[in-house]
Amino acid sequence: MSENVTIREARAHLAEVVDKAEAGEVTVLTRKGKRVAALVPIEVLDALDEAADELAAREAERHRDDPTVGMAELLADLFESGARDGGGHTAGDAA
Repeated sequence: MSENVTIREARAHLAEVVDKAEAGEVTVLTRKGKRVAALVPIEVLDALDEAADELAAREAERHRDDPTVGMAELLADLFESGARDGGGHTAGDAA
């Protein structure tokens, strides 16, 4: 279960909110009644990071044998599509 607190309340009681996270509790921060962020125990963040890494590794593995595109072909396609869209620039153009 998580506790909702306003950002103002969290700022005023930051040490307490951090202590709760350290103790395993989640605190959801709200702004104008809308949930905008959460202060979570570091183990939760670590688990999310590990899960994201695992998901990315699985996705990469799924595409291991897909055909690849060389850098020259990629750049040519990008410049070609930019020219078609009216946004193509050449090396001499000002940014």
